[in-house]
Amino acid sequence: MKPSIEHRTESPTRTGAVMDAIRHRISARTLTAGEKLPSIRGLAKSMNLSPSTVVEAYDRLAAEGLIRSRPGSGFFVAGSLPLVLADVESRADRAVDPLWVSRQSLDGSSDMLRPGCGWLPADWMPNAAIRRAVRALAKAEDAVLTNYGATRGSLALRGLLARQFAAEGIEAGPDRILLTASGTQAIDLVCRFLLQPGDTVLLDDPCYFNFQALLRVHRVKVVGVPMTRSGPDMASFAQAVETHRPRLYIRNSAVHNPTGASLSPQAAHRILTLAAANDVTIVEDDIFSDFEPEPSPRLAVLDGLARVVRIGSFSKTLSASIRCGYIAAQADWIEGLIDLQVATNFGGPSPIATEIVSSALSDGSYRKHLSTLRSRLAKRRREVGATLEALGIRPWLEPRGGFYLWCRLPDGQDAADMARLALKENVVLAPGNVFSIAQTAPDWMRFNVTQMADPRLASLLQQMLRERTACASMSNAINV
Repeated sequence: MKPSIEHRTESPTRTGAVMDAIRHRISARTLTAGEKLPSIRGLAKSMNLSPSTVVEAYDRLAAEGLIRSRPGSGFFVAGSLPLVLADVESRADRAVDPLWVSRQSLDGSSDMLRPGCGWLPADWMPNAAIRRAVRALAKAEDAVLTNYGATRGSLALRGLLARQFAAEGIEAGPDRILLTASGTQAIDLVCRFLLQPGDTVLLDDPCYFNFQALLRVHRVKVVGVPMTRSGPDMASFAQAVETHRPRLYIRNSAVHNPTGASLSPQAAHRILTLAAANDVTIVEDDIFSDFEPEPSPRLAVLDGLARVVRIGSFSKTLSASIRCGYIAAQADWIEGLIDLQVATNFGGPSPIATEIVSSALSDGSYRKHLSTLRSRLAKRRREVGATLEALGIRPWLEPRGGFYLWCRLPDGQDAADMARLALKENVVLAPGNVFSIAQTAPDWMRFNVTQMADPRLASLLQQMLRERTACASMSNAINV
């Protein structure tokens, strides 16, 4: 039941119930701009609440700008109504481009099914460790709660990262690590620092779609290199380096997004050799590293951060809500990147975020969380892979870790058309061409195995495949 003045809602607090009721009446236009709200005592009586509860609800709505107080007269709907979320329609008809999946996944309703999204469900995350870190934050110094972040970010968290790098074989102290507001901001800062409009950047094809979206903003030329099961196709990579003289090569390390492929030692060696000979800087996004049971070759480790920049964040294994990323690079580059971060963000990431991240990563349970997560993911990959195979949807490979399966649809089905149809059923899919620079993956799709527990998904996929196959057969018969 939708909130109303006459009916209590399932809001977690009584104050929230009053706020929901008023918001609904404004959204439904039963309370219009300038109209007076029910009196505090009258509403309290009709909802069987105390007047103080209604006062608190009205004060909060006034703080949101939804209503206005007129001393001596009561509360009134704001004269210029802010945009109400219920009035906003999802741009489902927008082009299925590298931003499509992000927009649909992030803005969808709470009951939306998201097998195309790029994160784990909340109950897969270390929520107990996060809660302990949040409780500990309440005892922090006032400056942590109110001040801007230091330009390099928390020394404690940078020290923790430096120790992790040292265990891999990367000698990089805290002075060579810069904390950022997110992993995406880390890439953006590196691009701002190293690129000029018109420069060329190499990406794997397919690749993480937001690499493409971000590089559009920087007005650079993007060249794709076909992916193989052991990394980029090296003949194509060598030709692209020689022909296009790229400034950067940006790629996922560990389990590649979207394919799940891992880099072979031979490919890693060849990439670094070509990069050194042609003055190409490599940006290695290490965000999926903790999902691997054993680490695959890392360009940053082999190179020692001489030509490779490592970036990462904690959104995949800890929390996407607590945004914090990092850059590890040459010390003199870090100084330039700090200036850029100050210019664009005025300081480093939120001290609140870095305190929570540092505390959660140092929690004794976090290592156990990662071990459990890897085992749980391996089981889900097998289960979902079998379900998809039964539908004729075939994974390209069996990844060593992570939560993605890169799959080919049967009978040349158009993944973008299926994604549009699924959205009408409140389901977000990730069609192949949003990942492909050359648009060579129209019949491919990326599935997030952790977001596929609902049995309705298999039924929906089966139904769509049958209907589209039947339509294609009918169309062929008519043409004949």
